[in-house]
Amino acid sequence: MEDYQERVIAEKRELDERWDKLIAFICSDRIASLPVDEQDRLKRQCKIMGEYSAVLDERISAFKV
Repeated sequence: MEDYQERVIAEKRELDERWDKLIAFICSDRIASLPVDEQDRLKRQCKIMGEYSAVLDERISAFKV
């Protein structure tokens, strides 16, 4: 496996860890302590992180071809 491929895999793993934590926060009662605008930004960020993770997953799948 190429160095850059290992970096992409590590990047996805790190992103997914942060994404999981963000999802857990959004699903918790703690999010209600934030202003609505900030809640909305976090929810947008979560969606974008999911899309980013999906792109990295596609790239990783292409490595095996």
